[in-house]
Amino acid sequence: MRISLHGTGDGIRVRVRLEVNRRRWLALQIMLAILALQGLIVGAWAVFAPHSWYTSFPGFGMRWVGMDGPYNHHLASDVGAFFLAMAAVTGVALWFMDSLLARAAGAGWLVFGIPHLLYHTFHRPEAMSTVSFTLSVIAAFALPALGVACVLVAPRERRPIPEPAPFTLRFPRRGRSGSRPPR
Repeated sequence: MRISLHGTGDGIRVRVRLEVNRRRWLALQIMLAILALQGLIVGAWAVFAPHSWYTSFPGFGMRWVGMDGPYNHHLASDVGAFFLAMAAVTGVALWFMDSLLARAAGAGWLVFGIPHLLYHTFHRPEAMSTVSFTLSVIAAFALPALGVACVLVAPRERRPIPEPAPFTLRFPRRGRSGSRPPR
């Protein structure tokens, strides 16, 4: 906490600045938003259009899931439900702006993301091009990287604390002659 004092004609102007790292809160909000959006898009696509998700994920002319085995409606729907659940937990952390919830969401993405990354790193479908493989590994790396960043970047305080408004301490004025007022 920093306190600054500034003399005025009426008294002393007091300003209290809390040592809250606003940049950490902003970075945390951005990371949580990216993770929540990722979970929402992938999850909704896989739940509401599982065959489309299987044949054309991630889009843009690339097909990462369909190259890796036969279509399974149950598995595709479960993957979508998982991503929606992660989006919900991450969205709650973002909504309440609570660093403990943000760490929990980050830990969830980390627990999911590491095995996911390992699978994609060491399992390349034969039909997958080098460019698609590289992009799939980068995309798989992003989830645990953002998860660990949420865990590490989350500020110590649970919630961002607003700075109090400055105030003025006013002192009673003495008479001009310097004499004391009557008792």
